[in-house]
Amino acid sequence: MNFFNFSINKILIKDLSILDQARIRLLYYGFSLVFVALGAMFLSVYFQDLPIMSATAGALMICIACLFKYLTYKPQWRTISHILLGIGTLVNLATVFIIMQEVNIITIQVIILVIVFSFYMLGQSWGMFYSLLNLLPVLLFLVMVYDHNYFIDFKPEKADQGTIIIGVFANFMLIIFIHSHFYTAFIRNIKQLKDTSEEQAALNIKFEKAIEKAEKSSQVQSEFLSTMSHEIRTPLNAVIGMSNLLMMSNPRPDQAENLDILKFSANNLLAIVNDVLDFNKIESGKVVFEKIKFNLVDLLQNICGGQIIKAEEKGLIFKVDVDSALKRKVIFGDPTRLTQIIFNLVSNAIKFTSQGSVWVRATCLEDRHNTITVSFSVKDTGIGIKKENLEGIFEPFTQESITTTRQYGGTGLGLAIVKRLLELQGLQMHVQSKVNEGSEFSFNIEFPVSTEVAPAPVAKPELQSAIPDENMGGGLRVLIAEDNPVNVMLMKKLLSKWKIVPTIAENGERAVEIMQYGNFDIILMDLQMPVMNGFDASIEIRKMPDPAKANIPIIALTASALFDIREQVQNAGMNDYVAKPFKPDELMEKIQNLVAAV
Repeated sequence: MNFFNFSINKILIKDLSILDQARIRLLYYGFSLVFVALGAMFLSVYFQDLPIMSATAGALMICIACLFKYLTYKPQWRTISHILLGIGTLVNLATVFIIMQEVNIITIQVIILVIVFSFYMLGQSWGMFYSLLNLLPVLLFLVMVYDHNYFIDFKPEKADQGTIIIGVFANFMLIIFIHSHFYTAFIRNIKQLKDTSEEQAALNIKFEKAIEKAEKSSQVQSEFLSTMSHEIRTPLNAVIGMSNLLMMSNPRPDQAENLDILKFSANNLLAIVNDVLDFNKIESGKVVFEKIKFNLVDLLQNICGGQIIKAEEKGLIFKVDVDSALKRKVIFGDPTRLTQIIFNLVSNAIKFTSQGSVWVRATCLEDRHNTITVSFSVKDTGIGIKKENLEGIFEPFTQESITTTRQYGGTGLGLAIVKRLLELQGLQMHVQSKVNEGSEFSFNIEFPVSTEVAPAPVAKPELQSAIPDENMGGGLRVLIAEDNPVNVMLMKKLLSKWKIVPTIAENGERAVEIMQYGNFDIILMDLQMPVMNGFDASIEIRKMPDPAKANIPIIALTASALFDIREQVQNAGMNDYVAKPFKPDELMEKIQNLVAAV
């Protein structure tokens, strides 16, 4: 602010409230009134030859002028108000106890001025303080005078009636000015609050509509993803399923190679679809972390089992190092999400490493009997990451550079999913990387520990084929509710390998009709079908009067991406579900378990 400023417009800031602006205006215009009143008082007492009163009035005029200048230079109205009230209190008490040694109408007016000014300018607490600071000494003076106990060695000065008239008039004008000024400010403030309240109500309505629109948009997005997932997974189910069937038929070496490529490409496409769906599920806040028992060593072996083959195909050394302190521990946590995190890190390490090695480590950092803290680390000797790109690699749909994307492929969602899953648990990923030397991704998790002890590992038999034995399903009566002819053909071919001849229902309504007169061991129920969907068909079957029919095991076959699909399947009375594209052994295992449990 310019020191030589005298304009009020330059000290009124738009961000100030109406009341604060009113306080500054009161000081600005009030100083002028007080200065004029003091000037009249000074001339009156000066010509009456009253030196003390003249000096007091002159000093007050100088103080008012200085405070006015200070206000136009730095509009600190609180500080100026305290100074004014302090000066007014000193002058008032000095006038009563020393200069005039009496309480007259001007004294009463000054006390009223102090009360009004202090409450309006500084609020209740300070208003009470300054009011009592002026009132109590004056009351004490009146009591002392009444008891004839007040005597000082100073001759009081007596002003004439004209001076008293000037003082009374000036004080009344100031009181009226303060009340009028703040009355106007209060009315404006009330009107502003009313307008703001109306605007806020209108904004709340808009906000509610925006929330409703966002919820509908989220629902539409969820339904769109479910539909797209179904439309993509359905043909993928046929591609992967037919590839499995052809590989079961002892193809020639050149055919086997082509089938491997076909299956590899289909699985890559499926992985991309799964990444997008997983990321959307995480971003929508619909991830719930489980607390179930599992053995960390077994989990890591299962995660890395399939990855070792990929690493060896690229000529990489793959090492899994698990702390011996963890080998007999049974811990509580979410093995599915932990698998997702480590699987993504290991897949990336193999993808971006052309030679050298990949290490997976699990180290026990702290064992407190009831809980353990485990450090997980995935290290590679791959292409590495530039320091300036370390933050960006965790952003969705982002890789280190466009060159990386073109050379190695992928959606750029793997690390974004990892980061979000860790953040939802309050954890942080640590990255160390050097270009052309490799990278290391690590994080720490605290797990509650079960009192159980994991059984000692036993020698595992050699891995069997992923395709179940051909005679394991012989004699099973299976009803398949499926509207897609390609999937019907695939299921017939697959079940024929297990000596099963299924009955086909082209929609849910037809499945219910067939169940009414037919006897089956299990139903494989597609969820999205015309006429009647799989949910409604299952509900109708559960209502059948024959207990054997009403309690038949039902497995949902779904290509949907709805986040609450498991809950919907359970609510419809189905026993389990298998996501398309499914693995033949997974399907047969669930069929056998459910049939055996009946």
